[in-house]
Amino acid sequence: MNESKRTELSEIGEFGLIDRLKEFLPAKSDKIVKSIGDDAAVIKTEENGIQFISTDLLMEGVHFDLAYTPLKHLGYKSVAVNVSDIAAMNGTPSHIVVGIALSNRFSVEAIEELYTGMKLACDAYSIDLVGGDTTSSRSGLGISVTVVGEGREEEVAYRSGAQINDLICVTGDLGAAFMGLQVLEREKQVYLANPEMQPELVGKDYIVQRQLRPEARIDVIKSLKSLGLKPNAMIDISDGLASELLHICKESKVGAYIYEDKLPIDPMTFDTAREFELDPLTIMLNGGEDYELLFTIAQADYDKVRNHPDISVIGYIKSADEGVNIYTKGDHLVPVTAQGWNHFKA
Repeated sequence: MNESKRTELSEIGEFGLIDRLKEFLPAKSDKIVKSIGDDAAVIKTEENGIQFISTDLLMEGVHFDLAYTPLKHLGYKSVAVNVSDIAAMNGTPSHIVVGIALSNRFSVEAIEELYTGMKLACDAYSIDLVGGDTTSSRSGLGISVTVVGEGREEEVAYRSGAQINDLICVTGDLGAAFMGLQVLEREKQVYLANPEMQPELVGKDYIVQRQLRPEARIDVIKSLKSLGLKPNAMIDISDGLASELLHICKESKVGAYIYEDKLPIDPMTFDTAREFELDPLTIMLNGGEDYELLFTIAQADYDKVRNHPDISVIGYIKSADEGVNIYTKGDHLVPVTAQGWNHFKA
């Protein structure tokens, strides 16, 4: 008896699965500019316009823990992480639809609290929630948000546009969301051991907020456009700087050098990493969920960003045969490897 080969998801991981799906799901319509493989699909509209479509699914027990995640914050985050995908394409978000799966442990008031957070995010990003779906769940809460955006074809920034000698830039700071998660998980364990104990979050406000209520960097996209600057390649940092840099290099068929002493980190993130006996460099490279933007620009555009308070130049693009490497503070050249979150990977 011939049995077809069974490939376990753990063998290829999330990104391997996406690559497999791309192979047998080619786009058929000539209106589709970009299908599977970037932060959002890109579809032509009338008069050189572009429509972006992206979706994210947040599952209880995988993406969030309601033991320490307020429903209002969760609602806000579920919108922000989707808007971030539109920002990563250099687009403008316009509206969302939301699907939720609920068990009977949630009251009407709890769901209203979740949607209050979504409304706050919609107001913050000037978008509308225009519909969706609700269904029952036998275990936990699931939230699916699909975001639609718009832009011009000549302004779209893909992962595949990086050019040799481009400068590599990143917004904000790195690793804060991951360290916020470590603090929340620690306090959860303390509470489970002794419910009388109060959480010790004093002095950790910034990193906890970065985990519970991240912001999409639409503000930076607006700033870049006001500077007359279009990134050659761009991606948002959801799975960690290292993973996202490797995505850009793979899609652009280039290599990269980045520098440890150029990577931005907030003092609270740095100090908390040391408190947990974690290497701050590892946190910055692999933490994930920062939802900052990683992008490349031509060297000729350096003067446009050199004084920007929220943009750091961290390296430059090299030829593919030079690989993707980081210069450490000890002046060692080390290959960049992705250790961030990868669904299904063993």
